[in-house]
Amino acid sequence: MSDFIEVAKLADIPASGKLSIEVGDRFLVIVRVDGQIYCLDDVCTHDGGTLGDGELDGFCIACPRHGAQFDVRDGRALTMPATEPTSSHAVRVDGDAILVKLAEE
Repeated sequence: MSDFIEVAKLADIPASGKLSIEVGDRFLVIVRVDGQIYCLDDVCTHDGGTLGDGELDGFCIACPRHGAQFDVRDGRALTMPATEPTSSHAVRVDGDAILVKLAEE
């Protein structure tokens, strides 16, 4: 996908919160931290757990299965057992609409 698509409204995500969604065949987690919106694939690269079910602490989201942590700003793995990043997607906010441009798979 090469264009930004609307995936949610700002009102759908609490301050310092997250929202799991599905866009096409991809599962995403939209994260709001310090007024900024970020978007990652909703998958732990260690074993496929859903990051959206994990704890959010600042810019860090933890997989609820084995505790691997990822930076919501760019998807990079911060702690073991994950060693690979999860995909990060470009985000734009237009009024109350959250738009995402999906990265290539």
